Amino acid sequence: MDAILQIVITGLTLGSMYALGSVGLALTYGTMGMFNMAHGVFMTIGAYASYTAATVWGLPLPVAIAFGILAGGIVGALMHLLVVRFMLSRDDFQTTIMVATAGVAILFQDLILKQFGAYPFKQPVQIEGMFRIGNTVIAYQSIAIMAMAAVLIGAMAWLLTKTRFGLAIRATAMNQNAAKLMGVKTELTYLQVILIAGTLAAAAGILISSLASLSPGMGTNPLIRAFVICVVAGLGSVTGAGLTAIALGVMEAGIGYYFGARYGFPVMLGLVILVLIFRPAGLFGKQGVIRA
Repeated sequence: MDAILQIVITGLTLGSMYALGSVGLALTYGTMGMFNMAHGVFMTIGAYASYTAATVWGLPLPVAIAFGILAGGIVGALMHLLVVRFMLSRDDFQTTIMVATAGVAILFQDLILKQFGAYPFKQPVQIEGMFRIGNTVIAYQSIAIMAMAAVLIGAMAWLLTKTRFGLAIRATAMNQNAAKLMGVKTELTYLQVILIAGTLAAAAGILISSLASLSPGMGTNPLIRAFVICVVAGLGSVTGAGLTAIALGVMEAGIGYYFGARYGFPVMLGLVILVLIFRPAGLFGKQGVIRA
C-alpha cells in the first residue's frame, strides 16, 4: 500500500509538470495548426527569469514565480508579433513555422548560454520540508507543484469554457473563416493563445527546474515529452493532453519504481508507436474525413 501511495504521489507530481508543458502546446496546435519548436525554450526562460528575480534581485519567492511566468508569456507574445504573424497566410505555414520557431529556440538558448554560462544552477524557488502518511514520505514541494499546476490549468479551463475570450479561441480553432465572419479578431486570438502557452510553459519550466537544475538546454527533454503526450492524446486536444499527461506521469512513476527510471521514457515512446498504429488520431482525437 505504501508503494502504491508513493507511486501515485510521484506520478501526480510528474503528471502535473507534464500537463503544464503539454496543454499549452496542444492549445497552440489546436487553434493555429502550429507546432511550436520554441515551446521548450519558453520553459527555460521562465525558469531562469525566476532564478534571476529570486537570486540576483532578491525578490520574494511568490513574486519571483510570478515574474518567471510573466516572462514566458512576454517572450511568446514577442515571438508572435515579430515572427509568427508574418507567416500565418502562407500555404506551407505548418512546415515553415516549425523551422522558424526552431530558429527562435536556438537564438534564445544561445543568449541564455552567453548570459548565464553552461554551468547548472540550483533553482531557489523551492519549499523545504516533508511529512509522512504511514511509511510514505511526501515532500511539500510535490504538494506545491500539484497545487500550482491545478490552479493554472483550472484557470485556463475556466477561460476557455466560461468567457467570451475562450469562446473566441474555440471558434477560431473550429473554423477561422467562420470566426472572422462572426466578428472574431483572429490575429488577436492567435496572440492571446501563444501568450497563454508561453505562461504555462514558463510555469512548467519553473517547476521542473525546482526538482532538477537550471541549464540552457533544460527545455529540450520536456518539449519531447510534451510532444509525445500531444501525439498520444491527439494533436490539438487540450483536455486529452492534460489527462494523458497525468496518466503517463503515473505510469512512468510505476515503471521507475519497479524497473528503474531509465525505462520510463522508452516505454512512453513505445506507447506512441502503438497509438499511431491503432489510433492514428490519438486517444482523444477525431479522425478527419476529406472529400475530393
